[in-house]
Amino acid sequence: MKNPLYLLQRALTYLVLIVASLLSVFPFFWLLVGATNTSADIIKGKADIGGALIDNILTFFERVDVPLVFWNSIYIAVTATFLTLLVSSLAGYAFEIFRSQVRERIFGGMLLMLSIPFAALMIPLFTMMGRLGLINNHLAIILPGIASIFIIFYFRQATKAFPRELRDAARIDGLKEWQIFFYIYLPVMRSTYAAATIIVFMLNWNNYLWPLIVLQTNDKKTLTLVVSSLLSGYYPDFGVIMVATIFATLPILIIFFVLQRRFVEGMLGSIK
Repeated sequence: MKNPLYLLQRALTYLVLIVASLLSVFPFFWLLVGATNTSADIIKGKADIGGALIDNILTFFERVDVPLVFWNSIYIAVTATFLTLLVSSLAGYAFEIFRSQVRERIFGGMLLMLSIPFAALMIPLFTMMGRLGLINNHLAIILPGIASIFIIFYFRQATKAFPRELRDAARIDGLKEWQIFFYIYLPVMRSTYAAATIIVFMLNWNNYLWPLIVLQTNDKKTLTLVVSSLLSGYYPDFGVIMVATIFATLPILIIFFVLQRRFVEGMLGSIK
């Protein structure tokens, strides 16, 4: 017979996990239910499925140019993710493989820059983009994040687990460094890339403050900005806002579920 204290500990553990799960799932449940109700029902706290889903969707498509806004968000997120992974992984690989005192000092200085809040960088960054003529241009959002210090650090830590024997064998076979990176390193580190893809895509997709400053016309705005604009006004339609939020959440959910297994492997591999 098992110890009563052990059974009590297991019961408390499961209780805490159940409560944590409910707290995590309830906002998404409320989002789905709210999308089917009118704004008045949502304000009243109605927690069951209503019949206003079609009306909310039609109203959302009437008030927002959904294909254009969705394309703007996809274009920015996908392009920024691809370029960030390419540049930052190259930098992380180089910092770990080609070590020197100068590179270590540069890397240490980059890590110190993580402590600088983005609010302190907005004015000089806006001035720089203005001189380049990139205000109200999607490139103004994509370019500043390509060399992400956090992602460079992430790839450098992950590169520590990259077998040096593979690199040495590739060099003996006559491969150049760029060939080693693309043909050997990249396939071996695919789990790391999957985890980084989710992180970078989510950051770019949910980016709000910088696009709000740089993008000044409606035809350039992203889905995140549109969802925020729906909240403005004296009488926001919460049912429409719930529908817009679901549309804004779907791409992240799809990418996460597609890369879920690789994401877990990549995160664990980066810690080792």
